[in-house]
Amino acid sequence: MMDEKEHEFTDRKLEIIEGEFVKISQSSVRNVEGRHVEMEQVCALSVDGEKIEAAQGAAALISGNDITMNQSVGMIVAGNNTRLKYSCVPLSLTRENATVKKSAAGLIAANTVKAENSAAVLVLAKNIDGNINTLLDWKSAAALGAVLGGIWGIFTLLRRR
Repeated sequence: MMDEKEHEFTDRKLEIIEGEFVKISQSSVRNVEGRHVEMEQVCALSVDGEKIEAAQGAAALISGNDITMNQSVGMIVAGNNTRLKYSCVPLSLTRENATVKKSAAGLIAANTVKAENSAAVLVLAKNIDGNINTLLDWKSAAALGAVLGGIWGIFTLLRRR
């Protein structure tokens, strides 16, 4: 469905939605594009918008200017400002500020990270404020990369013989 107006959907299976203001609840959708997107209990493949709010949802790819996720899961989240509350994100790429509250992440890359009782495998940021538990710091990540690269190189040389 493609249109440039407001859309509100409840309990439906949707394909492609475009609009200025899109509000979806208890549905599944393949692709959502809009200026302001609100999702509640929605499973989506791709979400793109200027302002995205997701509550109790799941998405493979979320990209936008201002992203807020509450009790949600997103595989890849990319935006200028992101806020994660009680959520899980394997890859979070943020240009400016990332706020993480009682959430889990694989990799968080941002200019500034504000965290409260959260966990991540690796955080790459200019400034980190708050309480976040990380598995790797930048030194151990570089060492791990060097070791894995060396092992890969040895196996490549042995395979050629």
